[in-house]
Amino acid sequence: MNALRTPDDRFGALPDFPYAPHYVEVDDGEGGRLRVHHLDEGSPDAPAVLLMHGEPSWCFLYRKMIPVLVDAGLRAVAPDLVGFGRSDKPDAQDDYTYARHVEWMRAALFDQLDLRDLTLVGQDWGGLIGLRLVAENPDRFARVVAANTGLPTGDQKMSDAFLAWQKYSQETPAFHVGGIVRGGCTSELAPEVVAAYDAPFPDDSFTAGARRFPMLVPTSPDDPAAPANREAWAALTAWEKPLLTAFSDKDPVTAGFDQVLQAAVPGAQRQPHTVIEGGGHFLQEDKGEQLARVVVDFVRTT
Repeated sequence: MNALRTPDDRFGALPDFPYAPHYVEVDDGEGGRLRVHHLDEGSPDAPAVLLMHGEPSWCFLYRKMIPVLVDAGLRAVAPDLVGFGRSDKPDAQDDYTYARHVEWMRAALFDQLDLRDLTLVGQDWGGLIGLRLVAENPDRFARVVAANTGLPTGDQKMSDAFLAWQKYSQETPAFHVGGIVRGGCTSELAPEVVAAYDAPFPDDSFTAGARRFPMLVPTSPDDPAAPANREAWAALTAWEKPLLTAFSDKDPVTAGFDQVLQAAVPGAQRQPHTVIEGGGHFLQEDKGEQLARVVVDFVRTT
């Protein structure tokens, strides 16, 4: 596996991002090692909130939430998935599988950081991976906040819009990450914010992971990830620890999946589920402080 590493100077002028980088190493699955980046803010003894980003962003997405969480006495841990942010980026799309993403995060968060009693906040692929981690390592988690995410098994028909997104990810000559994030927001992003989302990708050779993610979403019952996701659903339908949905009202990508979680997960019963008004798919960007306050209240009351 040949992995690229984004030069540090690409991250030298990020707006409102005064956070120090932290790194661990994990096995790449082929005999090599990958460096995984994460933020770690707040007291190491405080209850930890695991902030997991998705496609095609990185932990910069959580910059508005981290101060609210830390000021409330919580620890904020925000990893960059392999292929994103300051984490290493294998340069072949075939290097990325759903199972490897789950294992890379498990190894980083549990084997290396030994995180426990976690509150998961998962958005987009942060939920597709995070909910698998919850299902497969339930003793590591105290509660879950699901935000604009899902856990598809390939048994449901995907929308034409999603299939078009898959096609775009494979065929577009230039994968404009900052523009994709901007298009998934309701707020107007400043040029320097768009540039921050582009920062991890100096050129298209760095985008293999971002291009691959749409193809890893299970879209048929015989998808390689479908059996593991069905097993995860079996675990989640027995999950009695608290689970809260905090979806936005202007995300056509994941609309309705909050209701699926509310109905299927025992721990979601009688929770103060909320809809973040005015937020797009990247609700951390549009309504980050508000989502952070929802998380703080949930941790305090459960």
